[in-house]
Amino acid sequence: MVAQRIDGKAFAAGLRAKIASQVAALKDEHGITPGLAVVLVGDDPASQVYVASKGRQTVEAGMNSYEHRLPADAGQAELLALIGRLNADPAVHGILVQLPLPAHIDENEIINAIAVKKDVDGFSVANAGRLATGQRGAMVPCTPLGCLMLLRDHLGDLSGKNAVVIGRSNIVGKPMGALLLGDSATVTVAHSRTKDLPEVVRGADIVVAAVGRPEMIKGDWIKPGATVIDVGINRTEKGLVGDVDYASAAEVAGAITPVPGGVGPMTIACLLANTLTACCRSNGLPDPEGLTP
Repeated sequence: MVAQRIDGKAFAAGLRAKIASQVAALKDEHGITPGLAVVLVGDDPASQVYVASKGRQTVEAGMNSYEHRLPADAGQAELLALIGRLNADPAVHGILVQLPLPAHIDENEIINAIAVKKDVDGFSVANAGRLATGQRGAMVPCTPLGCLMLLRDHLGDLSGKNAVVIGRSNIVGKPMGALLLGDSATVTVAHSRTKDLPEVVRGADIVVAAVGRPEMIKGDWIKPGATVIDVGINRTEKGLVGDVDYASAAEVAGAITPVPGGVGPMTIACLLANTLTACCRSNGLPDPEGLTP
């Protein structure tokens, strides 16, 4: 068996085109343009690349992009004041503070200072709680949302399928488990300390790997025909690799995402989706079609 390659790059391109079409309709019918504000503190090279990419794709989708840069030694009070201004700005529908922040700034306080309705990363306690309890209206973290879209597109109905999420982070693992539960999958959230982890994974129809260890999940861990979503992005001597040993897993799985070109492109596309959703909600309009769980 050779696994089908799930092309996240192509799916994300289609999703961005769909978003751009809905943004154009929003402008034409209501005179509203969604706006995304991205805040970067410091000069981390990787963060600069991410912010530039987000800004470019925001503009390409027809949205307004607002970029705010603060020096690495900016104080927490200064950052909180900026967030307060963005919270109050009606032209800004989504706010994203690029992580990681400098060590002297409390990330949790900053994240939770963002207005819940503008928290397009979905990281705040309020949005995390809404998602965990199955309440409508939660802003969903972008990477898990992208994974869910890929799974639905490939598998259709996820009801009753056994899913194993490897990783328990607040950014991917925990919200991914909640989303899969919302689609009536039977979910196990495992991690690096799970007893007999390979055996746990072998029972899964769906594997979402988000443990942050290069090529940790081997092909002999995978149930024949399973769908594997690899969230990992690890820089190694041989280049970018995922959390799954792609070569061996592709011989067993039914379908698998590559790294790069799998989940990665979905993250920014879902950020745009969340910004459009936030804009519609703030203006009392229905959620955009096909962009929310």
